[in-house]
Amino acid sequence: MGEARDGMWLDDAAGRLVRPYTVSNGRTRPTAHFDLLTMVMSTGSQPKNDLGPDHAQVLGLCGGPMSVAEVAAHVRLPAVVTKVLLSDLVDCGALTTRAPRPVATASPSDRDLLEAVLHGLRKRL
Repeated sequence: MGEARDGMWLDDAAGRLVRPYTVSNGRTRPTAHFDLLTMVMSTGSQPKNDLGPDHAQVLGLCGGPMSVAEVAAHVRLPAVVTKVLLSDLVDCGALTTRAPRPVATASPSDRDLLEAVLHGLRKRL
């Protein structure tokens, strides 16, 4: 798929030959909720109907966990268009999603953390 397939849809001077919203059939709202940090991964199940080359490219990227933002960067499409493609793949059971895990935050008064930051800054100066 990779570079050979990209060559069909990209032109060095003009850029992408197919307009982004043509890829999503003009849809701008995904059927599933995605954050840019939502992780997507292939289920191993193939879609029952052929969804098109862009869907296949996205599905090929999702062999392992990958964020929505990473997928959008790889396929060179706006995030909203990528989310529509991903939601199509989720709807047909080819992808699964996982919300980003919240990072444990330290309390603002955590003295040890503040001292470690201060120590690190002094070391760099």
